[in-house]
Amino acid sequence: MNNQENKNRNERRQARKEGHLDNHAFLKVADRFIDVANDENQNVLATELQMAFLYAAARYNAHVAKNVLNVEDQEDFVKEMSKHYQEMLRNHLADPQV
Repeated sequence: MNNQENKNRNERRQARKEGHLDNHAFLKVADRFIDVANDENQNVLATELQMAFLYAAARYNAHVAKNVLNVEDQEDFVKEMSKHYQEMLRNHLADPQV
């Protein structure tokens, strides 16, 4: 392993310690949420469960906007988050493995 690879690995580890997610860590966190959904889906209809997860995401994002980011223009925040959701949803719908 060369010095640059070592430096990059150390930077990623430090970022994770500080609570930041690189692509790999991001996907691992997302997979944990999906695992919760799959477990709940054993007893709850998927159509009910999807709305509960959407509600939870909206609730958590509102908390972050108001209490962490101190968003002043809530409507701009809603538009930005909606844009991200639409892009993610379209990408997953186009994925033949989903």
